[in-house]
Amino acid sequence: MKGLIGKKLGMTSVYDESGAAVPVTVIEAGPCVVVQQKSNEKEGYSAVQLGFEDQKEQRLNKPASGHFKKAGVSAKRILRELRVEGSAEVAIGDVINAGAFEGVNYVDVTATGKGRGFQGVVKRYGFGGGRASHGGGWTRKPGSIGMCEFPGRVFKGKKMPGQMGDKRVTTQNLKIVQIRPEENLILIKGSIPGAKGGIVIIKEALKRK
Repeated sequence: MKGLIGKKLGMTSVYDESGAAVPVTVIEAGPCVVVQQKSNEKEGYSAVQLGFEDQKEQRLNKPASGHFKKAGVSAKRILRELRVEGSAEVAIGDVINAGAFEGVNYVDVTATGKGRGFQGVVKRYGFGGGRASHGGGWTRKPGSIGMCEFPGRVFKGKKMPGQMGDKRVTTQNLKIVQIRPEENLILIKGSIPGAKGGIVIIKEALKRK
């Protein structure tokens, strides 16, 4: 199973074989423990639930505490499900670390992007705005948004001011530069969504092998 929960530690650069500096994002990938397995027969779909980062047991409610005790694993702060095809080759209690990505060249990374708050159309969508002189008066405004007689309404999906960022984002086909299993680190070329310390999900690339 090529999938892990990780934490974004930040960005740096490393040198490749030719001596060129490559910008990379450092991800602490695992170790993750298998907390639950879901099957087509019982739940209607196949998935593996992974736990990441230890949690104090007194901070859990009773259902969560019982969930970890049933699996026979220590309490975890983060739980995420990863879909699998057929039956996964792991068992409850197995520990998966960065070494699971040995031989994988490209990954998809899912995370929550940085929140930018309420923003106008110029910052949110890159609108040009209006003229700054000769009687402009609407420098950073979107301009007309609707119609007159027909259809007499604003279409759904119209780009307007609103909440920017703080959404679940998946960046595809990111290249793995280095894997350091002894440190549970994966170095991925380029940037990934989210702030430092944010939780990410790393999966083998779906569209590029």
